[in-house]
Amino acid sequence: MHDDRSLVESRLKRVLDERIRPAVYPESVPLEVSIWTAPGEPVPVAEGLAAPRTPIAVGDAWGAPWGTSWLTVAGTVPEAWAGRTVEALIDLGFDANMPGFQCEGLVYRPDGTPVKGLNPRNQWVRIAAPAAGGEQVLLHVEAASNPVILDYHPFLPTELGDRETAGSEPQYRLERMDLAVFDGTVWQLVMDLEVLGELMAELPADGARRWEVLRAVERALDAIDLQDVNGTAASARSQLAGVLAAPAAPSAHRISAVGHAHIDSAWLWPLRETVRKVARTTANMTALLEDEPDFVYTMSQAQQYAWIKEHRPEVYARVKKAVAEGRFVPAGGMWVESDTNMPSSEAMARQFVHGKRFFLEEFGIENQEAWLPDTFGFTGGLPQIIRNAGSKWLLTQKISWSQVNRFPHHTFLWEGIDGTRIFTHFPPVDTYNCSMKGSEIAHAARNFKDKGAARHSIAPTGWGDGGGGTTREMVAKASRLRDLEGSATVRWERPAAFFEKAEAEYAHPPVWVGELYLELHRATLTSQARTKQGNRRSENLLREAELWSATAALRTGLPYPYQELDRIWKTVLLHQFHDILPGSSIAWVHREAEATYAGLAAELEALITRAQRALAGEAAGGRELVFNAAPHARSSVPAGGATAPTVAVPASGCTVTARPGGGFVLANGLLSVTVDADGLVPSVVDTANGREAVAPGTCANLLQLHPDFPNMWDAWDVDQFYRNTVTDLTEADEVAVVHESDQAVTVRVARSFGSSTAVQMLTLRAGDRRLDIDTEVDWHETEKFLKAAFPLDLHTERYAAETQFGHLHRPTHTNTSWEAAKFEACNHRFVHLEEPGWGVALVTASTYGHDVTRTVRDTDGGTTTTVRFSLLRAPRFPDPRTDQGLHRFRHALVPGAGIADAVREGYRISLPERRVTGSAETVRPLVEPDHDALVVSAVKLADDGSGDLVVRVYEAHGGRVRGRLATSFPLAAAVPCDLLERPWDGTRGEVAADGDGVSLALRPFELVTLRLTPAAG
Repeated sequence: MHDDRSLVESRLKRVLDERIRPAVYPESVPLEVSIWTAPGEPVPVAEGLAAPRTPIAVGDAWGAPWGTSWLTVAGTVPEAWAGRTVEALIDLGFDANMPGFQCEGLVYRPDGTPVKGLNPRNQWVRIAAPAAGGEQVLLHVEAASNPVILDYHPFLPTELGDRETAGSEPQYRLERMDLAVFDGTVWQLVMDLEVLGELMAELPADGARRWEVLRAVERALDAIDLQDVNGTAASARSQLAGVLAAPAAPSAHRISAVGHAHIDSAWLWPLRETVRKVARTTANMTALLEDEPDFVYTMSQAQQYAWIKEHRPEVYARVKKAVAEGRFVPAGGMWVESDTNMPSSEAMARQFVHGKRFFLEEFGIENQEAWLPDTFGFTGGLPQIIRNAGSKWLLTQKISWSQVNRFPHHTFLWEGIDGTRIFTHFPPVDTYNCSMKGSEIAHAARNFKDKGAARHSIAPTGWGDGGGGTTREMVAKASRLRDLEGSATVRWERPAAFFEKAEAEYAHPPVWVGELYLELHRATLTSQARTKQGNRRSENLLREAELWSATAALRTGLPYPYQELDRIWKTVLLHQFHDILPGSSIAWVHREAEATYAGLAAELEALITRAQRALAGEAAGGRELVFNAAPHARSSVPAGGATAPTVAVPASGCTVTARPGGGFVLANGLLSVTVDADGLVPSVVDTANGREAVAPGTCANLLQLHPDFPNMWDAWDVDQFYRNTVTDLTEADEVAVVHESDQAVTVRVARSFGSSTAVQMLTLRAGDRRLDIDTEVDWHETEKFLKAAFPLDLHTERYAAETQFGHLHRPTHTNTSWEAAKFEACNHRFVHLEEPGWGVALVTASTYGHDVTRTVRDTDGGTTTTVRFSLLRAPRFPDPRTDQGLHRFRHALVPGAGIADAVREGYRISLPERRVTGSAETVRPLVEPDHDALVVSAVKLADDGSGDLVVRVYEAHGGRVRGRLATSFPLAAAVPCDLLERPWDGTRGEVAADGDGVSLALRPFELVTLRLTPAAG
C-alpha cells in the first residue's frame, strides 16, 4: 500500500470519474423522441399532451428563450433486462450549472399525471424495479427553455431577461435520451466512496482516523476490477463496511438536516415560471418522500402552495397527503419570503396573517418559526411582529454573507425595538443549499460559534434559488453520516424539532439588540424605483381602502369588500418577495410589476371612491368634505374622518422676495427659506426658535451624482468606494417662481446633467413648518447613483429612522467597523436628528435608501451632519435598462421637529387629503386616540365576516404612554388579539374597555391589535 495520501486521493478521483460512476448505468438503449413547441406562453397540460409532435434527435437544437416545448419519449424495455432496475435518462442539454438556472422539465404519464421534475442533478425517471422485460415506455416532458442569465461571468449585461428582447435563437441541444439499467450496488459504492473521500479530506492530516479511512479506501479500490466494475462492486463495498460502521464521538456536533429547495418567487425568471418551478420541485420531493422513509422536507411561502393548488392540483394532492403524514412540512408562516427592510408595518404583519392563515386552513398547521434564509437583513421591528403572529423562532442564513464583520453567534436571542426577544438560529453550514458534502458538514461543526454551550445546528439540504430540492444522493450521504466517526452526526428532522432541542439545551443564549444589518446588498434599497413606488402606493391605498370601507360599512351598511381586499393584499405581499421589491430581478419581472401596481391602484381607488361616496352622500349636496386617512388630525379634519374644510391663513401668509444676486426668499412666519441663483437652499431658518437648519457654507437640496460600479452583484450592491468620486449638480437651467399666493409659494428649479434632466418644485405653504420638495428626473444614465443631500447644522451621535411599528437609532459616527459598515441604510417615512430641545426631520413619500455622515467644519469647529436620500441607480445586471425614464419623488425638510413631528409629517406626506363633494357635514372617525404617541396603523373589519372592527395601534415615539382610544359607536366588547385576530394574552400593556372607548397603557413601540364589537342596535 502507498504511504502517499495524495496518490490515494488522486486514484480515488480518477477511478470514480472514469470507471465507477459510468458503471451505474452499464447498459442502455436509445429512446425515440418527438417535440411540439408552444407558440407563446405555456399552455395547459391537456393541450400540451394532445399537441402534434415532430421527430427530434439527440444533438438537435431546441428551445427559444423562455419557450415551452413538449417532448414525447418512447421505447421498449429489452426482454433481457427482466429482473433488473430500469430508468429513463433524459438530458435536455443541461450544463454544469446548478439546477434552476437553465432548462428544466416536468415529466407526465400519458394520462397527465405528473411524475417528477428534470434538472441537471436529477435526470432520471424510474421505469421499473424490477422490470419484467418488454414494457412499453411512453412519457411526456413539459420542457422549459429558460435561458442562462447568471452564467460563469455572471454580471455581463444581457437582453435575455425579458421575453420581449431575448430573441428566438435556440438555447439548448438534446443530449442523452436513453433507457438504461440502473445498478444499485455500484450506485451505493459511489455513495460510500464519496462520503469517505470527503471525510478523509476534512480529518486531521496526522490523525489515526484519516489513515484508517485512507487504507480502507485503498483496499476497496484494489478490490475493483476496472474491466468488471459491476461484478466487483459488492466486494469493494465490503472493504468499506468497517470504517462506515465506526460511530461518531459522543461530543460530535449534531446537525438536524431538513430537505429544502429555496425557490425564489421571482428572480432570474418571471412569476409564471416560478409556478412551474414549484410544481417540478414538489413533484420530485413527494416522490423522494415515498422512497426514503427517514427523509423530511420543508417548504415555506404560502403563495407557492397556493400556486400549485391552482395550477397543478395533482401535485398539490400529493403535497397535502405528505403534509398530513408529517413528512412535508410547511415552514415560515409567511405569504412569501419577503424583504423585511422596506415593507410597511401593516404589510409585514399581513405577510404572517395571510401565510399562517393559509397553512391553518389548508393543513391545520400553526407555524412557530419564521423562515427567511435569503432575506437581505432584518429590521428591528420584526421580533414583535413574529411574536404577535403567534410564532417564536427565526431562521436565516444570509447574514453570513456580511462583508466586514462576522456575526458573533449562530444561536441567540434577538431583541427588537420594543424589547421582544425571538430565539434565532443562523445555520453554521453557511448555506441554505447544503448538499451533504463532507466539506459542508465539517464547516458547520468547525464554524459553530456557540460551542460548549450548545451543540445543535440545522442544515437546509437541497438545491435551491431556482428550485430542484433534495436528491437521492443527498439522502444516501445523510444516512452514512448519521453516526460516523470523525463527522458531525446528521438526522432528518422537522424545523420545529430542531428549535425545540436547540432552545432546551441553551438556557441562557446571548442577546443581540436591534436590527440584523446585512453588510451587503445595500443598493437593493434603491434599485428599480418604480417597483418601490408601486409598493408604497399600494400600501397607502390599502390603508385607505380598508379604513373608508370599514367606516362606510358601519355607518351606511355598504358591503365590505372582503374578497377584493384579500386578493389585492396577497398580490402586494407577493411583490414584496426579496428579489422583487429590492429590485434585483430581471427586466420581465419589473415590467410586469409596474403594470400590476397600476392595475391595483385603479382597483383600490375605485374602492376608496365607492366608500367615500357612500359616506359623503349625494354629490348634488354641493358640500366639499376633506377626508384624512392619516393617523393624526390635519387642522380641523380629524384622523380617519372627514369634515368641511376650514380655510385659515396665518396673518403673515406666504411671501416671496427676490434675493440680491439671484434667487428668492420664501417665508410664512414659521420658516424663512432661501433659494439661491443655482436653485440650491443655503438657508432654512426656524423663525420661532431663531435656529438655522442648514450648515454654514453648505447648501441643502443638493443633487449629487456618483459613479456606481460595484465589485459584484450590480443591482444588489453599492460599495463604499463609490463615495470617492462625486459630481455636485449645481448648475441650473432655470430658477423661477411658478406659483405665488397667500396659501403657498413654489419655486421651479430645472437642471440638465449627462443625458438626464431634473426638475424640482420647492414649495412653502401657509401654516406649515415644512419645505416640500417635488423632484422629477428623466433618467438616462448608466452605472450612476443619484442622491439628494441635506447638510444640517446639528451635532448628534445618533439619528432615528422609521421602521415597522416604530423607529430605530443608528450612529452618525464610525467608531467601529460595525458602524462604518452601515454606510447605506433603510428608512420608511422619515429620518430624524436632534440636539436637546431642537431637531430636524427629513420625510419621504417613497424612497428607502439613505446615508448619514458627519464632519467637523474648519471655519467654526461646528459639526455638519449630512443626510442624503438615495434616488436612482443605473445598474446593468440583471436588467440592462434599470430605472431608465421618468421618475417622481416627494420629500420634505422639517426644521424644529421633535420625534412626534417626524412621525406625523411622515404619515402626512404619504397620505394626502382627499376632497369629495356631497351632502354630509362630517364623517366621524370610527376610533380616535387622544395622544399623538398612539398611532393607528389599521382600521378594518374582521376577516371572519363577524362585523367586528379590528384596530391596530402602536406607541410611536419610543416612550411609555397612557391614553384612550375613543369609539364613535357604542362598544359591547374590546378584546386584545394577535395579528390573526384571535384572542391573545400576549399584550404586555394594559387594555381596559368601557362603553365608548378603550384605555391603553403601552410601553415603548408596543403594538396592540384590538377586536372591537359594536353594541347591538
